[in-house]
Amino acid sequence: MGLLSKLTGKVTPQKKPTDDALLLHGMLLMCGADGSFDEAELPTVESYFAQLPEFEGKEFGDVYQEAVKILKRFPSLKDSVKALGDLSSQLVKNKAYLLAADIAMSSGDVDEQEDAMLEAMQRVLNVEDSLATKILEVLTLKYARA
Repeated sequence: MGLLSKLTGKVTPQKKPTDDALLLHGMLLMCGADGSFDEAELPTVESYFAQLPEFEGKEFGDVYQEAVKILKRFPSLKDSVKALGDLSSQLVKNKAYLLAADIAMSSGDVDEQEDAMLEAMQRVLNVEDSLATKILEVLTLKYARA
């Protein structure tokens, strides 16, 4: 058995129904890290949504509406980061961090607001520094211009 098989054969995270909306909320937070959400960023989030097993068989619009409800419970975008703490397991929290970091880096330019948002997410999600570093190192390779 190769390394890829060993790693992909790991346990699938158990999740609550609200995890779907919270994962999407985390991705949307990164898109809106600069204080406003640009509708042009929505296709990027939708493409992630279409690829992730958590969202299989689900309609983007339905989960998006649930994510918007989460946002409306808080006075600001930055305050709504706290909601991510409700994700059901550390495995799902780590995935939320990975997705947010991937979205931040996919734009090609990570600005101060995105950096601050990712740091806030790391705290709320309790992502260990060593894992966060690994994630960012791999994503740096993914988005490096060769």
